[in-house]
Amino acid sequence: MGNIIAKYLIETAYPLEKAAEVMAGEQSSGTFVKVPGETPELTERHAAKVLEIVSLSSSDAPSLSGSRPPKDTAPRYQRADVTIEYPFVNMGASLATLITTCSGNLYELGQFSGLKLLDVEIPKEFATHYPPPQFGVEGTRKLAGVYERPIIGTIIKPSVGFSAQQTADLVKTLCEAGLDFIKDDELQTNSPHNPLAERAEKVMRVINDHAQRTGKKVMYAFNITGDIDDMLQGHDTVLAHGGTCVMVNLLAMGLPSVAYLRKHSQLPIHGHRAGWGAMSRHPLLGMEFVAYQKFARLAGVDHLHVNGIRNKFTESDESVIASANAILTPMLGGYSAMPVFSSGQLAEQAPDTYNALNSTDLIYLAGGGILGHPDGAAQGVQSLIQAWKAAIERIPLDDYAVNHPALATSLKAFSSR
Repeated sequence: MGNIIAKYLIETAYPLEKAAEVMAGEQSSGTFVKVPGETPELTERHAAKVLEIVSLSSSDAPSLSGSRPPKDTAPRYQRADVTIEYPFVNMGASLATLITTCSGNLYELGQFSGLKLLDVEIPKEFATHYPPPQFGVEGTRKLAGVYERPIIGTIIKPSVGFSAQQTADLVKTLCEAGLDFIKDDELQTNSPHNPLAERAEKVMRVINDHAQRTGKKVMYAFNITGDIDDMLQGHDTVLAHGGTCVMVNLLAMGLPSVAYLRKHSQLPIHGHRAGWGAMSRHPLLGMEFVAYQKFARLAGVDHLHVNGIRNKFTESDESVIASANAILTPMLGGYSAMPVFSSGQLAEQAPDTYNALNSTDLIYLAGGGILGHPDGAAQGVQSLIQAWKAAIERIPLDDYAVNHPALATSLKAFSSR
């Protein structure tokens, strides 16, 4: 039986060995004092173990306020990587308990002025209780009918405010422009001004008519985020209208809720990470997406957002690529998922994205780069397809643009180079 191995970055004014033991005790069978029943036999079976401590840098000032350093000496705040092993027997194959164990009360411990979950190894026993993503890369490509390049898509904008009919009208324009994928914004759920049932009916009428005429069925990710019953009903509504994808806001729903959807779903689950900055923005607090995406894949998510190269947010390019690479790394013998690049993406980022990731197994979402193209949305789509073809063939964008006007216009209009 495999155990759970979790790696953390910590900062503490206490001796590293003592601080690490506090972490292990807090998240398993120990507490701040010995209690009746905490026998050697129980400890041997249920106590977490510190496997490794790697000392890093130190400073005179804490990264986060509120810690309680030792009172008998001037505090020196030491950073370290700490690896802890949690017994599988403590939780069984429970996703909720796994997340609680790896990232529960640790963040509030007074001994720490910084603590971040970096990565986690999940044992194969979890695979017997949580079915893998149904579609992943191969299934998504098959439904979208796109191979040998990224799936090119966009997001409905404005984020909220459109009626169902206005949404369908925009979808018609986007389908005719040649897009592969369209999604609701994370803010657009089952709202009074644009009810999901009406939106699904009107949008899928457009998509199905387009598919009949052209043979290309655009994938649309309908946002079914909501209470559990509403989420399941939303899935069934999308399915009944011939839809091929549903979307959920992962942090708002909670991953066990997503796992429940996975067991019900007949469609790919597009995972949005709205709110992720609260988990990751500080370097000494929260969780790296490298760890979180494993929990999300265990819940059965087929697509996962990772921002994008030179995005409009605060995330670095290195972090984006590390997240995408992690998603594409095999897990538990079949938990395949597809990274979704978005946030200020244009044709010009395609070569850097491809060079860093060395893969085309991604969904590439662009808003302004498509709808804001000077020659219209269709040329915006073509500019992205052309940029990715140039990237895959290792041809500099400027050289490829000489004979590809859509790309040339995009580079001239948007380029920051």
